[in-house]
Amino acid sequence: MSRIAATLILVALDLLHQDFWFWDTARPLVFGFLPIGLFYHAAYTVATSVVLVVLVRMLWPVQLESAGATRE
Repeated sequence: MSRIAATLILVALDLLHQDFWFWDTARPLVFGFLPIGLFYHAAYTVATSVVLVVLVRMLWPVQLESAGATRE
């Protein structure tokens, strides 16, 4: 994955964080009790966590790991 693709993904996540479409209402309720805005943010948090784990695994500089191992 290139740095440009990673940047575009992070920009998309930043834009999705601004959930202006759920500002005016708490309905519908998800699972019968959870307001839609709260559910959206919970799902957004899970998606962001998965994206960041993937980005760290794919783009982490390997030379940092090898430099830290020689100091120990």
